[in-house]
Amino acid sequence: MFNEIYFEYPLFILVILIFIACAFFCKQRVQSFYFPHTQSFLKNSVSSSKLLFFLKWLIIIMMVVALMSPVKDEPYELEPKDGYEIALVLDASQSMQAMGFDMSNPNSTRFDVVKEIVSDFIDKRKNDNIGLVVFGAYSFIASPLTYDENILSGIVNNLYIGMAGRYTALYESIAQGVNLLKMSKSKTKIIILLTDGFNTPNNQFPLDVAIDMAKKEKIKIYPIGIGMPNEYNLQELVKIAKESGGMAFGAANAQELLQIYKKIDELEKSEIKNETFSYLKYYYTYPLFIALISLLFYLYLKNKRV
Repeated sequence: MFNEIYFEYPLFILVILIFIACAFFCKQRVQSFYFPHTQSFLKNSVSSSKLLFFLKWLIIIMMVVALMSPVKDEPYELEPKDGYEIALVLDASQSMQAMGFDMSNPNSTRFDVVKEIVSDFIDKRKNDNIGLVVFGAYSFIASPLTYDENILSGIVNNLYIGMAGRYTALYESIAQGVNLLKMSKSKTKIIILLTDGFNTPNNQFPLDVAIDMAKKEKIKIYPIGIGMPNEYNLQELVKIAKESGGMAFGAANAQELLQIYKKIDELEKSEIKNETFSYLKYYYTYPLFIALISLLFYLYLKNKRV
């Protein structure tokens, strides 16, 4: 426990010299009184005086040790990760309530199917640092980047249609994904953008600005359009992918969407460096505690002698 402990302020040990000097030159002067028959009293008080002397110096030494601040470096290292940093950008607009996307479960909405496939994707990407953006009429970060797939999957399971409004702020969602990844130091950052609609016409955020933001941060965008080809703007998705260095996909059903995520799962991984932190653990409380207990015992014996 106490291995590798050092003192932050070792020069405080010189304070002991002040007390040693006082012990020789600052002795208390009192008048002498003569008492007969004190022989037995002196014998009884010798051992008590020695104990008081010991306690006095123990208190001084422990206080000086506390002033010297004994500390120990406690390193903490995050496990190295070898993967992508990914922003999953999901469309939660009103159109995602359409059914029939999964032929094996026709009563499930598109959003239900997407949540299931995305949760499976997250579970497989254990070495990736993944965050989540949800958009509708506006976009917001539902989860910051995290390696904890359990927390992220739990957040995905609690998403619902319309939680960000009815419409589709597609371009704004790209910018929000960039904001999520821009502080990252990873060499490989991607946005997987999933939508089933066109950008809302009255949304004022320009597409070119969103793409330029992604290019500036060297973020590849992999847009996925789901539903029938006329339900989303494939041409725009291709433009987003091409200009950012990614690839556009289209999925007419759940099986095709599953295959798209499997293909993305096969992307070449890049190394994410581990981070090492160090914090100081202070041990001055131990000598302070010893000094306090010694002081109480010292006062008790002192008062008992009076």
